[in-house]
Amino acid sequence: MTRKKSSASSLELPEVNFSEDGEIRYLHLGTEWIQGSMFLDRPFDIELEYVQRMFGWLLFFPHAEVKGAHAMQLGLGAGTITKFCYKKLKMTCTAVELNPGVLHACRGWFRLPPDDARLRVVLADAALEIQKDEWRGTVDALQVDLYDEEAAAPVLDTPDFYRHCRELLSLQGCMTVNLFGRSSSYAESVEKICAAFGEDAVWAFKPTREGNAIVLVQRTASRPSRDALQKAASAIEEKWGLPASKWLQVFKPLAK
Repeated sequence: MTRKKSSASSLELPEVNFSEDGEIRYLHLGTEWIQGSMFLDRPFDIELEYVQRMFGWLLFFPHAEVKGAHAMQLGLGAGTITKFCYKKLKMTCTAVELNPGVLHACRGWFRLPPDDARLRVVLADAALEIQKDEWRGTVDALQVDLYDEEAAAPVLDTPDFYRHCRELLSLQGCMTVNLFGRSSSYAESVEKICAAFGEDAVWAFKPTREGNAIVLVQRTASRPSRDALQKAASAIEEKWGLPASKWLQVFKPLAK
């Protein structure tokens, strides 16, 4: 299952292909590296642990306000995050994806619903798209998972990029970032994020077994008590089935 290379703005983009292993379908960009996955019998659930952790922002966001809030994904992958926000959380969703082949794959093979009043996929360079005035201050949950076909390092990982991300967020908004990468420097990436948001706003998960290190950043820094976080985690598990109580065992603020 392979699609030909496509081009956008004269840029040659990697081919999009797929594999299946039992009950799971995987998305690849011309290599063995997994760029996303889907349970064949549960297409709107989340299979990968690190993707579940990308929803750590639910620990801080008022649960009564999740429905109808605005979630933005930079990097569509297999559409897992967008589908969960749209179908399970009932949010308004915007996904920004550079590669038209990825969008075609998500719609054809990974059950991504068509655009409607609550769902919009924008084919664009995320670095440029997020600088548009229409998005500024409108995003409640920004989820950043931008990797090339080699999964070697984040495609966008500069101080300017993270400053633009901060400008997207509402006052109670959060950003989660996947910092997985064989050649990336976690410490350097976190330093850039801190420069944009302030160290007090940054929280971090321990890496998963696969090496995905999820960093969470608040637009407005806060320090909920352990009891408050546990209460929120229990509600997340009950409402949306994510293993949030386990998150608290591997999740802490960066600043002591």
